[in-house]
Formats: sequence, C-alpha cells, structure tokens
Amino acid sequence: MERILERYERYAYAERQLVATDIETQGSWNLEHAKLQARIEVLQKNERHYMGEDLDSLSLKELHNLEHQLDSALKQIRSRKDKNLQEHNNLLLKKANGKEKEIYQPPPVEQQNDGNSSTALPNQLHSVNIGLAQVE
Repeated sequence: MERILERYERYAYAERQLVATDIETQGSWNLEHAKLQARIEVLQKNERHYMGEDLDSLSLKELHNLEHQLDSALKQIRSRKDKNLQEHNNLLLKKANGKEKEIYQPPPVEQQNDGNSSTALPNQLHSVNIGLAQVE
C-alpha cells in the first residue's frame, strides 16, 4: 500500500512540474511571437520604403541613408551583370576560336589499303561569315 501511495505522489509531483513548464513555455512562445511580429512589421515598413512608398514619414537623414543603400545595391547589381556578360563573352570567344581552328585545320590524309600509292585529298577552303566581312 505504501508503494502505491509513493508512486501516486511521484506521478502527481511530475504532473505538476509538467504543468508549470507548460505555462512557462506558453509565456515564452507568446513573447517570441510578439518579437517576431514586431520584426515583420519593421521589415514590411523597410520594404515599402525601398519601393518608394510611405517616404513622407522619413527624416532627411533616413532619406539619405535609404538613397545610399539603394545606390550600393545598384552598384552590386551592375557589377554582377558586368561579370556575367564578361563570362558569357569569354565563352562565346572560346567557341568561335574552336570553330575557326576546325575550319582552317587541313583534313586528315587518307591512304589506300593496297599500298601502291598514297594520295592526299586537296584541302578544301570553307567560307566563314564574321560580322560584315566574308573570309574565304
């Protein structure tokens, strides 16, 4: 009988501890929710400012800061675009050089199997259009 009472007391104590931690956890979640909600509002306000909306509420210093951020972002975008264009240009140049080498490379010499004579085929010239000029 004593063991049953001890077990009951242990379970009752454990249940009270769980209820207490649940209340603390709930309060913690409510606080976290409030912080995240405030952060979302700030981010949405900043987004509206970046889009050119609600600028009347900004001070002169905040407007200058916003202008600086937009200029900085624009420079990064232009830099990334220039880099991508340069890489694409280099790739196209490599492809063009490869095609040019293929065109100007003489065809392989073919030999007959009977061994009497070997003849070489005459080189064929291909015409290539490069820009406005035609090269033969």
